[in-house]
Amino acid sequence: MSARDAIWRFAEHVAATDYDDLPESAAAATRTFLLDTLGVGAGGSAGPWTRELVETQRLSSPGAQARVWSHGARLSAAGAAACNAYQTHNAEFDCVHEGAVVHTFTVPVAAALAWAEREGGIGGRDFLTALALGVDVACHLGVASKSPLRFFRPATAGAFGAAATIGRLAGFDPATLVNAFGCVLGQLSGTMQAHTEGSPLLGMQVGFNARNAIVACDLTASGLPAPEGVLEGPFGYFSLFEGEHALGAVLDQIGEVWRVTEVSHKPFPSGRATHAVVDACRGFRERLDLDGGGGDAVEQVTARVPPLVHHLVGRPVTDDMDVNYARLCCRYVAACALLRGRVGQEDFLPDAIRDSDTLALARRVDMVIDGNPDPNALVPVTVEIAIRDGRSATERVEVMYGHPERPMTRAAQLDKFRRNCEAAARPIPRAAAERIIAAVARLESLPDVGALVDDLVPEPGSERDTPGA
Repeated sequence: MSARDAIWRFAEHVAATDYDDLPESAAAATRTFLLDTLGVGAGGSAGPWTRELVETQRLSSPGAQARVWSHGARLSAAGAAACNAYQTHNAEFDCVHEGAVVHTFTVPVAAALAWAEREGGIGGRDFLTALALGVDVACHLGVASKSPLRFFRPATAGAFGAAATIGRLAGFDPATLVNAFGCVLGQLSGTMQAHTEGSPLLGMQVGFNARNAIVACDLTASGLPAPEGVLEGPFGYFSLFEGEHALGAVLDQIGEVWRVTEVSHKPFPSGRATHAVVDACRGFRERLDLDGGGGDAVEQVTARVPPLVHHLVGRPVTDDMDVNYARLCCRYVAACALLRGRVGQEDFLPDAIRDSDTLALARRVDMVIDGNPDPNALVPVTVEIAIRDGRSATERVEVMYGHPERPMTRAAQLDKFRRNCEAAARPIPRAAAERIIAAVARLESLPDVGALVDDLVPEPGSERDTPGA
């Protein structure tokens, strides 16, 4: 490897790759997950603490450069990026690269679309190319890590992906991109403590890094010099934020493996680490004819999971869970799947997470670490169920629903998008939602991607009540 920090290889990839270099599979995946992200971000506008975040960004990031999806507030590009990224992650419904453990589109889309609104005239072909490259950077960094999560990787790796996307749109050459990545390094944030406690600060950390990616690119454009040992320096990304890594193997894959084609949909609004158990529980309902039997029929459920799954979602059930905690509580989510055959937004309303029958069943779900040596593995998961009438069953999940090897149908993807639009703080009218679907399908022909936000901001007067403190 060159004496230069490996960040140069990423910068050269971003600067030199053109739309025509993208395989169609990468372009198609980028369109698919851009639509998914816009829908999830709109739906997340009705989540907790969205209004409060908007108001604080009015104070710290005043301006009228970009809009907050659904709410319609006009803020600085950095402020809008923070709000839109938070909205996209607060319901745990945003797409994910499982091997990287990165919610790959959340930070790049929120940051780059706000930046594009501010700048104007950013065409869809350029935006698609830049977004595919930004996702590539974020995912390659995640795949290279061989250490357990210490910082919240969707936020930290996502910031590098967002800076790559904006830098590409801004026409940065490799040296300027390296400088932008250095400015990102100086602002990285995202403690796993927020995840451990189920704090709403978790999603806000994604927002902070979307905001910081714009700040990093603006500082770079102004000429501010930044550190160059971004990845491999003694206090660079891998030393400080990750630990053990295999960066060399990933560098050999740049331009050959398009990580965007490996991204998974999230069919359920809960931590992806819960989804293999949800898959198994839905299978049990069908195999054992549990529909209508209620939770009392289940004596015990035991989920044998990789260490990362236990770390992320193995938390205990409590009587006073809030929504953020419940979305990351596999025991609770499993109970919802067993009782109703699905997990939906309605399962995380205040009354739902206090339901005594659901909580009683959730306390009969046991989480056992299986000894998988891969610190980033989410599968395989083996789930065993014992029924009070003496029956039992076992389900082993090696590929989760929503993964490219087990994908959601196009109809299911569009249903998810439309439902999220309807769930927004200001519901997105059906006609506007259909226009967004059509626009993203022909993304390369759009003269200005900032126009996508027009249909994400309904007229005032249709607000829902959104929970806060």
